[in-house]
Amino acid sequence: MTAGIFGRKIGMTQIFDKDGSAIPVTLVKADPCQVCQIKTTKTDGYDAIQVGYLEEKLSKISKPIQGHLQKCGSTGYRKFGEFRVEDPETYNLGDQITTSAFSVGQKVRVTGTSIGKGFAGNQKRHNFSRGPMTHGSKNHRLPGSIGAGSTPGRVYPGKKMAGHLGNTKTTIKNSEILFVSEKENILILKGSLPGKAKNILRIAAKVLN
Repeated sequence: MTAGIFGRKIGMTQIFDKDGSAIPVTLVKADPCQVCQIKTTKTDGYDAIQVGYLEEKLSKISKPIQGHLQKCGSTGYRKFGEFRVEDPETYNLGDQITTSAFSVGQKVRVTGTSIGKGFAGNQKRHNFSRGPMTHGSKNHRLPGSIGAGSTPGRVYPGKKMAGHLGNTKTTIKNSEILFVSEKENILILKGSLPGKAKNILRIAAKVLN
């Protein structure tokens, strides 16, 4: 049975293990999320729970969303997301999902939007090697030939070229939780996670019984 939580990226730092090795970590502020809708195969075609996150005053939320939230409580939320579950009947409307559902050493899947880097060339975007820098060469960072001649007489779709880099949905698999603070609603995960500080992250994991 899988579920998860949404949180904001605080930033990165490093911690030290028992051997004195420095470990890069990312801090995530994961405030409680509320179950706002329960989807089943019979009614929606699949089993999942919808959770609300980023609390907001009801007066600032549209009336259709207010009506949707009245079924699960009086708290307003700006954003909603879903998690697939095997048994949606184990959840109830209004249930709170907090950092207590996670434990140290647990592996999770983190999804977020990567940092946008604008227009980038082949070397930066696709890790291409550059051209020669000496002997009169003027092809240092140029793309070079991009296709054959008269046959096929066109450039194949999907050709790796310069273009927009970043600002895409990115998922980090098997990210390990190194610390859980239920009081501060903070998760510390090993390694880097997508996006800049304050970026919204979707953390999916197995629910602990």
